Amino acid sequence: MVMKKGVTALLAEAEADIRTLSPAEAHAMMDDPNVRLVDIRDVRELDRKGMIPGALHAPRGMLEFWVDPESPYHKPAFATGQTFVLYCAGGLRSALAAKTLQDMGLEPVAHIGGGFAAWQEAELPTAPRPSSSSSSHPSSKKTG
Repeated sequence: MVMKKGVTALLAEAEADIRTLSPAEAHAMMDDPNVRLVDIRDVRELDRKGMIPGALHAPRGMLEFWVDPESPYHKPAFATGQTFVLYCAGGLRSALAAKTLQDMGLEPVAHIGGGFAAWQEAELPTAPRPSSSSSSHPSSKKTG
């Protein structure tokens, strides 16, 4: 099967249009109230590897629905006007997701190049995923 546009082309287009941050740059922004880190990995990945402390968990499969204020699944966390810095395991899904959200009109958006693996390699702080019984954590809300 020949793809009209393969993943390599999609990633190249995304990387040309989005802002890519190093783990150190993203870490330096963590305490800025105008910045929100967003973990788009699957919950099983968070359970296995942990996550960046304070990051909002927004699974990749629901991201566009959570961002769109017209969606029945909209999450108010995405209507704050903050800068959203996405990350996944290796930086590929977050690059595509950042491009999609930017195309939808959510700005400013960036992603962490190399993803959570690069974050860990840089020996930056990680934490276990908060328990699903923690009602104050955004990832504990139903995803639809």
